Amino acid sequence: MNYRRLLHGAKFWVWVVLFVAYSAGAVGVVLIDTYEDRYREMSKVKLTSVNSDADQRRAGASQAAAIYRAQSGTPFSTLPPGSRFQIVWPDGSVETVTVVDPSSPLGTEPVVGTAVTAE
Repeated sequence: MNYRRLLHGAKFWVWVVLFVAYSAGAVGVVLIDTYEDRYREMSKVKLTSVNSDADQRRAGASQAAAIYRAQSGTPFSTLPPGSRFQIVWPDGSVETVTVVDPSSPLGTEPVVGTAVTAE
């Protein structure tokens, strides 16, 4: 009987730990969809996709991140250096980007191997 109680308790705590770990990971994901009105007409974002050259993608992601920061409740602590976010380009392609320098026009760096082309 003791064995069953111990096994049941262990299963319970494994599920609790998995739930907490998943919740913590899911909260940290920022997704910027450039098809939204506030991003769509930006000069560096308008014609950008994962097939564009790296500097154009950096500039577009930096511009979108600046708008995201400006419209957040805490603009100086949102997307600090080292943070990552996913960006959906106007054509539907997606990639993950790392913030390198929030004050630079090329202040982001695409993460190698995360680009997914639009269908």
